[in-house]
Amino acid sequence: MRVRGVILLCFALFGCASTVAQTGGSRVQETSVPAAKSQAFRAWIDGFEARAVARGFERGLVTGAFADVRYNADVIAKDRNQAEFALPLWDYLARVASEEQVSNGQDALRRQARSLAAIEARYGVEAEVVAAVWGVETRYGTLRGDIPVIEALATLAFDGRRGAFFESQLWEALAILRRGDTTPARMVGSWAGAMGHTQFIPTSYQAYAVDFDGDGRRDIWEDDPTDALASTAAYLRRFGWTKEQPVAVEVRLSSGFDTGLARRSLVMAPSQWAARGVLGQDGRPVRDYGQASVFLPAGGAGPAFLIFNNFRVLERYNAADAYVMGVGELSRQLRGEAGIQGNWPIGSRALVKSEVRELQERLSAAGFSTQGADGLMGQNTIRAIRNYQRAQGLPVDGFASLPLLNRLRR
Repeated sequence: MRVRGVILLCFALFGCASTVAQTGGSRVQETSVPAAKSQAFRAWIDGFEARAVARGFERGLVTGAFADVRYNADVIAKDRNQAEFALPLWDYLARVASEEQVSNGQDALRRQARSLAAIEARYGVEAEVVAAVWGVETRYGTLRGDIPVIEALATLAFDGRRGAFFESQLWEALAILRRGDTTPARMVGSWAGAMGHTQFIPTSYQAYAVDFDGDGRRDIWEDDPTDALASTAAYLRRFGWTKEQPVAVEVRLSSGFDTGLARRSLVMAPSQWAARGVLGQDGRPVRDYGQASVFLPAGGAGPAFLIFNNFRVLERYNAADAYVMGVGELSRQLRGEAGIQGNWPIGSRALVKSEVRELQERLSAAGFSTQGADGLMGQNTIRAIRNYQRAQGLPVDGFASLPLLNRLRR
């Protein structure tokens, strides 16, 4: 999902809305399960095992994979209770690019210098970027999750909100076991089935994981992170990563800059933006790294950025703007660059999901359709906010703020 200016947390320190990644989780199952639920789940497992054998999976592999699987009520609780805790972007960045995170990341860069240099040479993705993904996902491998992936996926496929999606992940998890990359006991991860140092879900693992160390297994679970880091670089290259192009460059906007130009669909060269009053922090045009958009993640009240194609590439890894900004900011600081210079609107807070849904409903009722009210900040909602702001004579920045919601409540 896309979250503009905030990231929704799954009661864990770092990002939770990833197409590739989720972190956290515990093997301990504290929630009791009614006998009828356990029995229904066992019947579902029996049926799935029969289907797996019919598909050509060896019976021994299948029964071994499901031997200790139980209905995990805690997994369902985590899946259904993610939505209401929102963290402003500036607080999120303070966590993912904290002094401790930067220091630990620089230590990790030193420890993995040889592997990361070889990965960068092969895939053209900078060592600091790969390390930043690693840091944001699992704090450099210290929070990889310990829930059995087969159990988590089976529980979610049986009783989750997106049963078909998680069943597709379960099939791929079995295929990973059949290939011999790991064993059921070692295949552990988050409550949502994301695995390893950089938290690949099974379908992404199957498509993009690599055996970089040449031992015949794409092992993203072992303590040595080499295969996991290389797999992340391979993923980013596959989606068009450009070496030496930044994710985002902080800029200054001229006093008369039209914030209505700050939209993702409007891309120009930095020199063209400079002619419209968008300059680097040094007062000069930003280097021509490629086509860019102006990005105002906290609206007109916060720092401004030019974002490049690498921003969009990272969105393939995790679609939340806050996640992408976090990886970009951590990678810059791992290179020794200064942090963001502009002032965030400290004291403001992000809208929680129920408030975003209310905002969508009120915008649509006022004639500015958001194409539905799901509580998620996508491009339709941003477009509706812009249209409303324009009609009301407000600064047009597309930012979903509490003052904007309160205005619509009048």
